[in-house]
Amino acid sequence: MSQIGAPRGRTCSRSPRSRTLRSVATFTSAVLAVTVLAGCSSGDETDEAPVAAQDNAPAARDRVADGGTLRWAVDALPTTLNTFQADADGTTSRIAGAVLPSLYTLDERGRPRIDPDYLESAQVIETEPKQVVLYKLNQQAVWSDGREIGAPDFVAQWRALSGRDTAYWTARNAGYERIEKIERGKNDLEVRVTFAKPYADWQSLFTPLYPKQVMGSPNTFNDGARTALKATAGPFLLKAIDRKSGDVTLTRNPRWWGQQAKLDRLVLKAVPRADRADALAAGSLDLAEIDRSTAERISLALRDARAGRNGAQAALAHGPGAAITPSKALRSWALAHGSDDAKAAEVKAARKKNQEAIDRYASAQDSLAKYVVRKSLEPAYTQLSLNGESGPLADERVRRAVARAINRQELAESVLKPLGLPAKPPGSHLALAGQAAYADSSDALGDQDTKEAQALLADAGWVPGGALRKPAGTKAGSESEEGDSEKKDSEKEKKEAEKKDGGSTDAKKRNDDTASDEGLYIVGDDKPGDRRAAPAIGANGPENGTGTLAPAPDAARQSAALLARAEALDTGTGSGARAAQSVAKPDHGMAGAYAPRGTAAPATAPDAAKALGKDGKALSLRFVLPSGPGSESLRAVGDRIVRMLDAVGIRTEVTKVSDDSFFKDHVASGDYDLALYSWPASAFPATDARPIFAKPEPASDGSLLVEQNYSRVGTDRIDQLFDQAAGTLDEEEARELVRQADARIWAAAGSIPLYQRPQLVAARADLVNAGAWGLATPRYQDIGFKKPESSNGAERNR
Repeated sequence: MSQIGAPRGRTCSRSPRSRTLRSVATFTSAVLAVTVLAGCSSGDETDEAPVAAQDNAPAARDRVADGGTLRWAVDALPTTLNTFQADADGTTSRIAGAVLPSLYTLDERGRPRIDPDYLESAQVIETEPKQVVLYKLNQQAVWSDGREIGAPDFVAQWRALSGRDTAYWTARNAGYERIEKIERGKNDLEVRVTFAKPYADWQSLFTPLYPKQVMGSPNTFNDGARTALKATAGPFLLKAIDRKSGDVTLTRNPRWWGQQAKLDRLVLKAVPRADRADALAAGSLDLAEIDRSTAERISLALRDARAGRNGAQAALAHGPGAAITPSKALRSWALAHGSDDAKAAEVKAARKKNQEAIDRYASAQDSLAKYVVRKSLEPAYTQLSLNGESGPLADERVRRAVARAINRQELAESVLKPLGLPAKPPGSHLALAGQAAYADSSDALGDQDTKEAQALLADAGWVPGGALRKPAGTKAGSESEEGDSEKKDSEKEKKEAEKKDGGSTDAKKRNDDTASDEGLYIVGDDKPGDRRAAPAIGANGPENGTGTLAPAPDAARQSAALLARAEALDTGTGSGARAAQSVAKPDHGMAGAYAPRGTAAPATAPDAAKALGKDGKALSLRFVLPSGPGSESLRAVGDRIVRMLDAVGIRTEVTKVSDDSFFKDHVASGDYDLALYSWPASAFPATDARPIFAKPEPASDGSLLVEQNYSRVGTDRIDQLFDQAAGTLDEEEARELVRQADARIWAAAGSIPLYQRPQLVAARADLVNAGAWGLATPRYQDIGFKKPESSNGAERNR
């Protein structure tokens, strides 16, 4: 297990190519995914995956009023306006999307599409002897200073991001280092880009495109673009950043050549997630991503409004006044008007305070009824990361056992099903459901299976009583006493196995017939209720990890089957897959009995002799979770995982740390065994996903260069597949190579995707073309307020 406070690896890059920074890794619903992930597979498989449609109140432009101001919540003011710097965040990307050129945007299925406002066409016109891409620019495209967008801007951005000039403090430059030269075409509207070596993801380049005034020198790139942009070229202009009020104001661009923005102004307001319910109730926001509790409160307000209840009536029905019964009200009145002056004053103060709370709740409910909740799935997935650098998880058999112990379907349903969203776990690390490139490669690892998890642990040497056994060769007492002790342990284990086997059928039947309180455990509630009593151990007890485990040969065959599955996917042949199916068939059974929940999960048996161990050490994994107010959902999921692992005999020690230190001081530094966090994704996985799964390499000081591979698990073959995918111009071949890489990532069991994150957005009921975009890029110029039906086309005044 990783030691607390001991850095376990470095995240610096080992080559210019690998300095791609995967926007931001997120661990709570409060963090916005900056980029969008797509993967590679056949389009036919996409239709089999459940898809959450966009929910953004689409409306034709002629039904949208001209004018108005949209107040849109962001997590914080941007620390930089340069998306290519390390501290760029979601607000940086949102501003860039509204004010800078994006040569390609993403459609509702996460596929890159040319933006005709900037490009007439872009295509590979030569492949031999070098790859050449010809961009034909929209002849009307100009910067806000009146200068045409052209080759000088492309050249400046290439030079800044190529990695050749270290004076530029860049966070990512993948793809730009492959460019050999950029030159003007037949006229000023053509740009020819020649690559030194083939690059499949060339469409990822020059989005966003900055003007040469920003990219032309290290000073303007490093410092100038942090607080201001000398020129922009989008439907909006950056007017002001008010640090005092926490507002970023964007206004219509008078030089915009495309369809005019419907809004006069777009104000990005820095409002922390925890404060958004109050901000919405106060009517100070029009659009905001929210958590589940806020969404439920808005839904409740809408139900009250439809039922004809106003805020005051709602407060008495389910608000602060709901607990006031007639008898309590009468007693309170009597005390307030009684002869005991001191008691009367106390009760009057309490009555006044309670009435103020009722009034606030009533007012808030009336305001919240003006909003609607729009929902979809975020372009990001939450994963369980297994730190394979040291400790038990350095053994791939233990990592696979952890993965096989987890019921991903149950976890996905616990988060998404109550929201009415598709709850199928992601089948890929490199693509999301609904995208044309999606393919499910999870079979390379297998589904939840308690017995196979236990067999893998046994094969790795983690057996009941192992914590009390000293390693071979250790002298403690006479050899005969040690031999007798081991013999007794063996006989005891055999008897336990016989008891377990005899009662396993009855136990399973009893488990199936017993009512579960899982339906009462609402994700987002940090106090899920009473803890479940410890399960009985013995002939009538449930299946657990304390009985005799499957013999090692079975685990070895399962390991061979996993490799066969991955190899079959790798080579595209069917024989390996058939062999794998004949050796190890996936079991979709229950995850096993659950032990009590708590910070430190106990062993499945109270007797230490029955806990899993090896060479005198107990099997225990440190599970690090964030403790902040926006992390309730992750902690709820973590609690379920603890019980699933406990069912196979894996103990967990849950450590809750502050949100500020969770990623920086624990995940990135390697100070954890298990952790939950999310990765946003990209339409170009061969480029953007590689540093997340690249094999760590040792540095000269003995540490690891891990890039963004915080699980520290990787293989040379995975790296080769990514490199081959990025280097082919055959789209189908690239997709196949990425699919093979994903199968290998599954088999390595360093990252276990659990569910695609829900996207919940509160929006004014009359706001259109805005909300939960899902995989798509917002079209800022179309956002606006719906024309009133009775206005006969009159424009909205705000």
